[in-house]
Amino acid sequence: MTAQTKISQLVEHLFRHEAGKLVAVLTRVFGPENIDLAEDVVQDSLVEAMDNWQYKGIPDNPAAWLFRVAKNKALNIINREKYQRKYSSEASYFLKSEWTAEPALNHFFSEQEIQDDQLKMIFTCCHPAISPDSQIALALKTLCGFSIPEIAKAFITTEENITKRLVRARQHIREAKIVFEIPYGENLEKRLNTVLETIYLLFNEGYSASRGNSIIRYELCEEAIRLAQIIAADKNIPQKGNVFSLLALMFLNASRFKAREDAEGNLLTMAQQDRSLWDNRMKDIGLRYLISATENNDISIYHILAAISAHYCISPDYESTDWAGILSLYDSLLQFDNSPVVLLNRAIAVSKVNGIEKGLAELELLKDNPLLKSYHLFYSTQAELYIQANHFSKAADCLKKAIELATLQAEKELLTRKLISIEKNNFNSMS
Repeated sequence: MTAQTKISQLVEHLFRHEAGKLVAVLTRVFGPENIDLAEDVVQDSLVEAMDNWQYKGIPDNPAAWLFRVAKNKALNIINREKYQRKYSSEASYFLKSEWTAEPALNHFFSEQEIQDDQLKMIFTCCHPAISPDSQIALALKTLCGFSIPEIAKAFITTEENITKRLVRARQHIREAKIVFEIPYGENLEKRLNTVLETIYLLFNEGYSASRGNSIIRYELCEEAIRLAQIIAADKNIPQKGNVFSLLALMFLNASRFKAREDAEGNLLTMAQQDRSLWDNRMKDIGLRYLISATENNDISIYHILAAISAHYCISPDYESTDWAGILSLYDSLLQFDNSPVVLLNRAIAVSKVNGIEKGLAELELLKDNPLLKSYHLFYSTQAELYIQANHFSKAADCLKKAIELATLQAEKELLTRKLISIEKNNFNSMS
C-alpha cells in the first residue's frame, strides 16, 4: 500500500467517524443558519490533512490533529468576520472578544460537549419546519457524512432530487430561524421518529453498501449504533422503547456480518451462510435490547423488524426458520409500512409458507411499481422464485436485469454466478 493510498483511506475513515462531530460543534458555534460554513470548515480541514500528511507524515493522533485544525480555522473566521457575521445566540457573547473566543471554543470542543452537540444537531436537522424527506437527507449529509449518491440510493431516487432537498432544507433552517437544541414534550416524540429513521438508513447503507468494493461498510454500521446509543443514554429522552428496538434490530443484523461473504469475498445468501460464524455476543446484546423494548405496550416498526431478525438469529439452520411467524410479523408490519420494499420482502415469506407460485403472484402485483423498476433486488428475488419453480428462462431474464441495475460489484458477481449456473442447467436439461 502506497503512502498516498494509506493517507486517502485514513482521511476517508476520519470523514466517516469525525466529520459529523465537527459539523455539529461548529454549527453550535456559527449557528444553524451558517451550517454551510460549518461544512466548509470541515471540508477545508480534511483537504489540509491530505496535503499536510503527504509531506510531513501522519500524526500520532490524526483525529485530534483534525479537530485542532478545524478549531483554529473557526477561530480565524470568528476573528476575521466577527463584525460581519451573526453567530448563534449561545456562542455570540463569547465570540465577540479575542480573550474569550478561544476558551469558549476549547469548551465547545470538549468530548462531552461534542456528544451533546451531535444530539442537538440531529434534532435540528429533523425540525418540523423542514419537510420529512429533506430532514433525513440533511441529517445523513451533515451528521453522518453521506455522499449525495449514497443518499439517492437510500431514497431510491435521483441525485438531482437529493441536491434540491438539501438546498431547501438549509433554506428552511435560515428562514425559520431554527434553534440548536434538543426539543421536549410532544415535539421530542415527533422528531425522535425522524431521528431514528435517519439512523436506520445509515445502518442500512453500511449493511448493504451502495458503492465501492466492500459488501459491508462496517464503519457506517458502527456509527449508526453509536448515535442510537447516545440517544439511549440521554436523560432528556424519557420514552426509549423505539430506541431500544432499533438498537436490537441493528445488533441482531450486525451479528451475521462475518458470515455474509466467503474467504474469497463472495457474497453469500442467508441459506449459504455458516451460522457458526455469527457473533453470539452481538446477538445476545440485540435480544436483551429487544426485551427492554417490550417492557411497555408500545409497538413500532422497529419492534417488528427486530422480531423478524430475531427469528433468523435464533434458528439453528435455514431450513428450520419459522417462516409462518415471520409472515405474521410482515402482515403486522404492513399496518406501519406498506411500501414496495416491505411488500417485496413479505413475498419471500409468502413463498415459504404458501408455496412458490403464491410468492410469484405477490411479485406480479408489484412489477409495475415505479420504485421497484430500478431496484435490482426485486429482479433477483423474482429470479430466485423462478429458479425454485424451474422456470429457468424467466429466471435468466430477471437475473440479467438485476445485474444491470446492481451497483455493488460483489452483488453483480453473485448474480452472474447464479446466471451462469442456471444457463448451464437449462442447457443440460434440453440436451
